[in-house]
Amino acid sequence: MPLVTSDDVDADTAELLTALGDLNIFRALAHHPKLLKRWLVFGAHVLNKSTLSPRHRELVILRVGWRCQSEYEFGQHTVIGRGVGISDDEIRLITQPDTSADTHWDAADRLVLSATDELLADYEISQPTWDEAAQILSTEQLMDLVFAVGQYSITCMALKTLHVPLDEGVPGFPE
Repeated sequence: MPLVTSDDVDADTAELLTALGDLNIFRALAHHPKLLKRWLVFGAHVLNKSTLSPRHRELVILRVGWRCQSEYEFGQHTVIGRGVGISDDEIRLITQPDTSADTHWDAADRLVLSATDELLADYEISQPTWDEAAQILSTEQLMDLVFAVGQYSITCMALKTLHVPLDEGVPGFPE
């Protein structure tokens, strides 16, 4: 699907695209301005208002991007993840089949990644994982984790289906 330009949309949507930084994801979703505006509200909570730490939020999003094979999402959040202190080695480790087996991660990181994998595989966090995670995360944080996985899964679906290209200067998957 071709990306819209400011000339293709009404003035309000063109202004919104400018305010959002004119990223390809927004230029694709602007084909449906009402959807874009409503999606932004929920996305803003997950990205900016979540009770998860920025590190855990980005680990979740990167894992979802990898597991869903959305190069756009993975690339964007590689940049954001680096900004919150996730190393390039950790970004590469997120692409491993079983992150729970890797000794690099601390207990909290491992739990967040395991919960993400369970949600993607089974559409729920198992009771043992939930119980263990509840020892270090609040109920709100666990709920934000569930909704982050859901938000970014649907975003990955849209990005891949709409064939949204990487933005200039954004990396794709690690080598």
